[in-house]
Amino acid sequence: MAILCHQFHLLLPTPIHASISTPWKTTKNPLSFSCRASSKDDKQQDYLIDAPVSIGDGFSFSGGKYSDGPSPSDEWFKQGKIVKAHPVIGSVGKAKDPIFGLAMGSTSQVLPDVFRWFCVEAGSADNPSVILVHGFPSQAYSYRKVLPILSKDLHPIAFDWLGFGFSDKPQPGYGFDYTLDEYVSSFESLINEVAVNKVSLVVQGYFAPVIVKYASNHQEKINDIILVNPPLTAKHSNLPSTLSIFSNFLLGEIFSQDPLRASDKALTSCGPYKIKEDDLMVYRRPYLTSGSSGFALNAISRSMKKELKKYVEEMRTVLLDKSWKVKTTVCWGQRDRWLTFDGVEDFCKDSQQKLIEIPNAGHHVQEDCGEDLGQIIAGIISKRSSIL
Repeated sequence: MAILCHQFHLLLPTPIHASISTPWKTTKNPLSFSCRASSKDDKQQDYLIDAPVSIGDGFSFSGGKYSDGPSPSDEWFKQGKIVKAHPVIGSVGKAKDPIFGLAMGSTSQVLPDVFRWFCVEAGSADNPSVILVHGFPSQAYSYRKVLPILSKDLHPIAFDWLGFGFSDKPQPGYGFDYTLDEYVSSFESLINEVAVNKVSLVVQGYFAPVIVKYASNHQEKINDIILVNPPLTAKHSNLPSTLSIFSNFLLGEIFSQDPLRASDKALTSCGPYKIKEDDLMVYRRPYLTSGSSGFALNAISRSMKKELKKYVEEMRTVLLDKSWKVKTTVCWGQRDRWLTFDGVEDFCKDSQQKLIEIPNAGHHVQEDCGEDLGQIIAGIISKRSSIL
């Protein structure tokens, strides 16, 4: 069997291996890579890249990985399970990348009938269920500090949205187009699979309007909703430049394939984060192993840019309506660099929603103050349960 070997050098920024904050300080060091591409006769079509762990897991449209050894992503994946929910509609053949028309790797393909979602649950299924919904862009991994706290008396479930983390990432036109309406219907399908009884919902960031729209049609299934730094005002309807850049034609496709811009910058530019390198590696993993995560990010950004204003207006209407009976709490990280606090307090007063301010947290509150957020969630749900 013939093996093709290539040696080349790249100048890449060397990340700081301790706590990371913005802006980064980088130094350019030459790194040697040895890539071994298997032949067509080799059934294992892996693309191994010999590089320091700090660089990543490798990159290839056909799929890749850093090495055969364990990684932080592997350890997180072991804690979860795959749940099948939401039908694949209109899928036509094998997904191809939108730039060159090349067939995407196995991680970009979906089942012909139903999507696969990555879910992590903790605690006893006999306890009240609480669904933890990550924001845009993020992963279920963002709730890793919240899950242990809630698991004591509750049944927390965190999941990756389609297009993120370990869930399916179909190309637009291959069963899922990443519209906000599709996210509403897909969330309904997932809830029906993972939670039989009434649930509490915790949602962070720009996916809050999606969850509120779902809940407005299913109030009978919801105990509580906790909105964490949601877009509540007209000013919040515009995506920050860090995210809107992914919606740009061609430029978005290029930038979305850069894991440091697509994952690291999206996390560190919106709050006072000091994230460990191992945690950043989990967020980078989807962008390092396949181009599908980046192309999904393009599609979601374009949908958000086009539809977010309407969804925010609808959410405001729902929360202000007297027919809204679901107990709602707004938790606000005061150091959010994306969404201003101006108008949030007034809206909560007008809608009679409880407001809890968290001084030291940014946009992704669960990253900055995960333990505190866990205690807040547990307190809200336990207080309601004691009243009932």
